[in-house]
Amino acid sequence: MQTPKWTTLFTNARLATMTTNGNPYGSIDADCLAISDNRIDWIGLKSTVPFKDLSDDCEVIDLEGRWITPGLVDCHTHLVYGGNRAEEFEMALQGLSYEEIAARGGGIVSTVNATRSATEAELLAVSQPRLDESLKGGVTTIEIKSGYGLDTADEIKMLEVAKKLEETNPVRVRKTFLGAHALPIEFKDNSDGYMQKVCQEMLPTAHSLGLVDAVDAFCEKIAFSTEQVRQLFKKAEALGLPIKLHAEQLSNLNGAELAANFHALSADHLEYLDEAGVKAMAKNGTVAVLLPGAFYFLRETKLPPLDLLRKYNVPIAIATDSNPGSSPVTSPQLVMNMAAILFRMTPEEALAGFTRNGAQALGLQNQIGTLEAGKYADLAIWSIVHPAELTYRIGSTPLYRRYFSGRLA
Repeated sequence: MQTPKWTTLFTNARLATMTTNGNPYGSIDADCLAISDNRIDWIGLKSTVPFKDLSDDCEVIDLEGRWITPGLVDCHTHLVYGGNRAEEFEMALQGLSYEEIAARGGGIVSTVNATRSATEAELLAVSQPRLDESLKGGVTTIEIKSGYGLDTADEIKMLEVAKKLEETNPVRVRKTFLGAHALPIEFKDNSDGYMQKVCQEMLPTAHSLGLVDAVDAFCEKIAFSTEQVRQLFKKAEALGLPIKLHAEQLSNLNGAELAANFHALSADHLEYLDEAGVKAMAKNGTVAVLLPGAFYFLRETKLPPLDLLRKYNVPIAIATDSNPGSSPVTSPQLVMNMAAILFRMTPEEALAGFTRNGAQALGLQNQIGTLEAGKYADLAIWSIVHPAELTYRIGSTPLYRRYFSGRLA
């Protein structure tokens, strides 16, 4: 080994690399990890570390047997929004239907109204605590969607807030344009007209401002048809933007197959996904993002087809889907537990869903998601004796330290 130019060296660690090396959790026979500036530089045994040659600037940290995993990746959230829907939650528990709640001004319309009326500073102020909770759970990369503005100015406002959250916090934020989330009241009964506005005005404007990392839509009977989504995907393709899709949550419109045929990064929800859709996703490298928080909160009963996804080796990510209406959760540990209990995923699959596969769902698999030399030093360090504890625990986090891009966060 050449004299290392390391900035940080962790010793007496246990490593869940989350690589697909055939060992549980990608574990390896190594107890040290070295960082050089913002990257992982070396992984190996303490017996081979040339301590006498280390620079005085290298911080050596004894982890006393704690586990290191990749920093967690929350690849599907709606973290930026105004207001909340707690009163509607109470109404629903009292027996009111979604239609009755909507007639009283509730549903997504209430969130759109609250988001539109909030200033950028106000949205930033209410979104920061939600992000704080995510970071406490070990998250180092998060996707944040727009979709509660539903007009050009307010969609841009949401994306600007997401950008500012990245600029003011030790976290990587991927900004996803979700203008095709729902039909705004001013376009009632004119979904084609609204999709035209999304494609011709809203998306190009947001993209021209450098605010769009990916494009998403909600493909469902209560939202947008596959033909309308196809128009949006063609526009995204023309702009050189990757795509994602809310698909097969409430019914099977073959949205996942459409997305896969456009080489989508991911198709998300997927409770009603069929074998043809799974095959298309496998063929085109589209990740399945499952969202157990929404499944739990909405008291759904139709399980996503885990066995088919496993059969065809479709990568399975999981995410919080943090949003005010169907998944007001920010804890990755709680969502991993839900994935195991509700979807029967293994703890290893759950952790892969928040690391390796979550990174792939954002197109970042070459930069983050596993512990490998050359990747960003986004690390979560845990006071646990086994990685299964990260899925086993409910409502608490055993996070010891979080490193983002090589620095203690």
